[in-house]
Amino acid sequence: MENKPLLEMRGIVKEFPGVKALKEVDFSLYSGEIHALLGENGAGKSTLMKVLSGVYSKDAGEIRLSGESIAFSGPRQAQEAGIGIIHQELNLIPELTVMENIFLGREPQTHLGFVDKKDMYRKAQAILAQLGSTIKPDTVISELSIGAQQMVEISKALSYKTRILIMDEPTAALTERETESLFAIIRQLAAQGVAIVYISHRMEELFALSDRITVMRDGSYVGTVATAGASFDQLVTMMVGREITERFPKISVTMGREVLRVEGLNRPGVLQDISLSVRAGEIVGLAGLMGAGRTELARAIFGADRITGGTVWVVGEKKAIRSPADAIRAGMGLITEDRKHEGLVLSMTVGQNISLAALQAVCRQTFIQTSDENNLIRQYIDKLKIRTPHANKAVRDLSGGNQQKVVIAKWLSNKPKILIMDEPTRGVDVGAKAEIYHIMNMLVSEGVGILMISSELPEILGMSDRVLVMSRGRITGELAIAEATQEKIMAFATGRGGGATSVTGK
Repeated sequence: MENKPLLEMRGIVKEFPGVKALKEVDFSLYSGEIHALLGENGAGKSTLMKVLSGVYSKDAGEIRLSGESIAFSGPRQAQEAGIGIIHQELNLIPELTVMENIFLGREPQTHLGFVDKKDMYRKAQAILAQLGSTIKPDTVISELSIGAQQMVEISKALSYKTRILIMDEPTAALTERETESLFAIIRQLAAQGVAIVYISHRMEELFALSDRITVMRDGSYVGTVATAGASFDQLVTMMVGREITERFPKISVTMGREVLRVEGLNRPGVLQDISLSVRAGEIVGLAGLMGAGRTELARAIFGADRITGGTVWVVGEKKAIRSPADAIRAGMGLITEDRKHEGLVLSMTVGQNISLAALQAVCRQTFIQTSDENNLIRQYIDKLKIRTPHANKAVRDLSGGNQQKVVIAKWLSNKPKILIMDEPTRGVDVGAKAEIYHIMNMLVSEGVGILMISSELPEILGMSDRVLVMSRGRITGELAIAEATQEKIMAFATGRGGGATSVTGK
């Protein structure tokens, strides 16, 4: 690492009406460095990077790039200075081609003033080749996978001769293979001298990828550490301002009777002969690679997708689950993988979302009893410690962790016997993860059975009582938690586990 930083941000202040989002924050970055930016939701990470990339203007402080003081009036000026940002929600136009997105608003032109498509194709191809990509520049964006679209975003940033590339939660929607490819590209860019700012809640990624880690909390700079000498516990304490004694605070409870049994579930081309069981007070982890069929299984059990065969029992009773309404009446809840599009109604309030699945319980002769509904809402805001100024707050304004707690509260208000949790801690910070784990402990102690789908193997191993593994639409293995390891799970997930095992839970 060179002696002088490429970028220095000193004493950065940013205020919004009633909120001081950044409080004299410092941040430095060297050429060729992969620098992770870590903090809970609302810590100020994205705001700091929006100041750097020209989206926001700073209220105080100084930004120096290559030793020169700079102040950008907008994102275009920052891009021209070599600062690119790739947001978590990709900023591409699906109907346009790859090359049209890369050079949008800067299309090469012929001497007559027309768009020179041949030159644009050639330039786009050269940038993609620099990344080792075989994507054709004339491919329409909507035809590409999320991983390929992210490659286009990186190419778009590099087309500005980017010296600093900011990446905000870049692996949130990627498969494991796409994530590995992205890491290889990030390391390649760093080797070429590009400085990378990497924002992620996934601690394993930060330890695998970064050179240094800067931690923010409540809009303030906490500190910067070399990744090689950092520990998980140290970073968590810096993030939340207190020690979280256990990363996975799993409790053991006495398990009760079987609350869910699935036998011979089939959906052509998607699910093959699925059988499983969950007992009261048990957390069954469902692992597997992206595309293995885990989410499809959750949807099929819950009646969201049609099945062609199989039976479902809830607390010993055979149930005909043809729709989510049937599943809810049977005593099930489903926390979906995508909380914003499938788990919440973002245009509604916190309270309205909480009571959504339990309206029948607060209605008298088709009319909602406001006092009953308010009591129900307040009960679960308090029980799950949802941080909101009031129940009428728009749910879209909450942090990711608090939004997820609202989703959980919605199902708990219906008093489920079995709760299916699909990626329950995706996109939430480490403090909110710990709170969600405590909620899971509370549920199992009350006799709820949980089927937990997670792509994070440490989470599967840390919070499950038993692990099922899926591959290509089938359950290929079952492991008691005492014998489960990441290596054994991956062996079953990749078809190397020696064939399917008994998965009845007996």
